[in-house]
Amino acid sequence: MTDSILWRRLDLPGHEVGRVVLRDNRWELSGTAIFVHERSPCRLDYFVVCDSGWWTKSAHVSGVIGDREINLSVSVDAEQRWRLNGTECPAVAGCIDIDLGFSPSTNLLPIRRLSLNVGEEAEVKAAWLPFPSLMFEVLPQVYRREGERTYRYESGGGAFVRVLEVNAVGFVTNYPGLWQAESAT
Repeated sequence: MTDSILWRRLDLPGHEVGRVVLRDNRWELSGTAIFVHERSPCRLDYFVVCDSGWWTKSAHVSGVIGDREINLSVSVDAEQRWRLNGTECPAVAGCIDIDLGFSPSTNLLPIRRLSLNVGEEAEVKAAWLPFPSLMFEVLPQVYRREGERTYRYESGGGAFVRVLEVNAVGFVTNYPGLWQAESAT
């Protein structure tokens, strides 16, 4: 299985392409985000590997934020201990999902892993890489499946709430105020 999507940012100039592939009994999520931050061009490439049950196992983020070079390597062991560039990050120990703060792509991970029925909800804690710091924080999240292709997403204890529309794969196609899909396969 291979699916790809192109998003347009709604809050500032930018686009992102994302792709999910099932390869050797693991899921690979990859993409490139190109956008403007504080009047500087940014390009961030990412590659996330999940096991067959959609648990994050590793990730790599590279690119530039203005003149700042980014090269992050993330690994997660069997006890859900996270490492960023080889340094253990106890604050996010036990988290299952990575959340890339610059991208809508990683909403796919808990959506697929949780496999909620309409009307069900689940609380998760994501290992969040907020933009532009890209330093791990725990981000409590709630996903509630409201319809066949809609999820109510909440984070920060209700400080941030959006109703997300998704496609059959689980990619977000409409993230109000932030992202809109322009094309998908």
